[in-house]
This record gives sequence, structure tokens and C-alpha cells, in this order.
Amino acid sequence: MLDAAEIWSPIRLTLELATCSTFLLMLLGTPVAWWLARSGARWKEVVAAVVALPLVLPPTVLGFYLLIALGPGGPGGWLAGLAGGRSLAFSFEGIVLGSVVYSFPFVVQPIRNAFEAFGDRPLEAAATLGATPWDAFWTVALPLARPGLVTGAVLGFAHTIGEFGVVLMIGGSIPDETRVLSIAIYEYVETLQWAQAHVLAGGLLVFSFAVILSMMLLQRRSGKGQT
Repeated sequence: MLDAAEIWSPIRLTLELATCSTFLLMLLGTPVAWWLARSGARWKEVVAAVVALPLVLPPTVLGFYLLIALGPGGPGGWLAGLAGGRSLAFSFEGIVLGSVVYSFPFVVQPIRNAFEAFGDRPLEAAATLGATPWDAFWTVALPLARPGLVTGAVLGFAHTIGEFGVVLMIGGSIPDETRVLSIAIYEYVETLQWAQAHVLAGGLLVFSFAVILSMMLLQRRSGKGQT
């Protein structure tokens, strides 16, 4: 028999994780994308390559180094010590940080593309009207880049919902703490609890379809708007 509380717990935790991660991803990813789009620094592509590393690194490799960084001997241990803890590994805060690192390129790249797409002319026009660079960023650049911002937020949220390897490496499977949807499905399959696995996997399937459809409609609408 299905246990509603047991089913709901990883769903709730995953939604909390995706919400927190997406907020941080947009907060950190937007200025990074702006710098990559506008900077003339010769080494900016080196930074772009570092940002894109999670796209090609196996999740176990990324998770391993994140586990070291978040452990007692890494920066995560020092941060946890400020709050009286010992480590950020195997904690909700730890999987939030891991999710941000793992999903960072999925947010930065579409926002960078959006910033690059409108070129210099709108910002130059704003400057001739007396706008400061800060004002031009908020009143011109961000509105013009809105499709990229929405795409980045949707991709970051969806990617966090479905991630498995990194979260498992740095968070394990602690009920109500780090046992998110993907890990719960894996454990249900391992223990032959097919009904529970079907409920969670089916929900993720519907969610994934909705994300893809939303992205296609958004890109279509954006294309018509540009035309």
C-alpha cells in the first residue's frame, strides 16, 4: 500500500531544493553571464570553460571533489564551523551548493546568449539619453534578455529536479534531509517497490514533458517577438 507521507517527503524536499538552487543560480549566474557577454578580457573563455565543466564531467567526479570541498577538511567544513557544525556534506545546505555548481552552466549559457543577441546598440542608445551603465543594465539589458532569463530559470529548476549522481555523492539518502526524488526512485526500484517508483517516475515524466513543451513555446514566442 502506498504511504502518502513517504511519497510526499522526497517531493517536498526536491521542490525546496530546486527553489533554493534556482534562486541562487539566477542571483549568481546573471552577473557571470553579463560579464561573459560584455567583457573584452582575453581570458574570459577560460572562465566560460570552467563554468561549462559540469556539462562534460561525470557526476561522480564532480560529486567526489564537491564532497571533499564540503567535508570537514574543506571550505564547507570551515563554513559549517561558523554555525557550530562539522561539515556541509550530507546536509540540505550541502546538496543546495552542489546543485548550484552542477546546474550553473544550464543557467549561465542561455542568459549569456540573450545578452549577446541584442548587441551594443540598445545600450549605446540608453547612454546617449543619459542612462548610467547600472540604469541601462536594469532598464534595457534585463528586459531585452527576459527570454534567456526565463529559459535559464526553467532549465536550472528542471535540472535540479532530475539530478542524481552529484546529490547522491554529497548528500547520501537521509530522509527529510537529502533523500530527493531521484534517489527515492532508485531506492524503490532497488527494493522492488514498483508502485512507489511508478508514482514518482511518472510524475517526473509528466514534469519533464511540461518543461520541454514550455521551452519550445517560449522559444517560438521569442522568435515571433524578435521578428
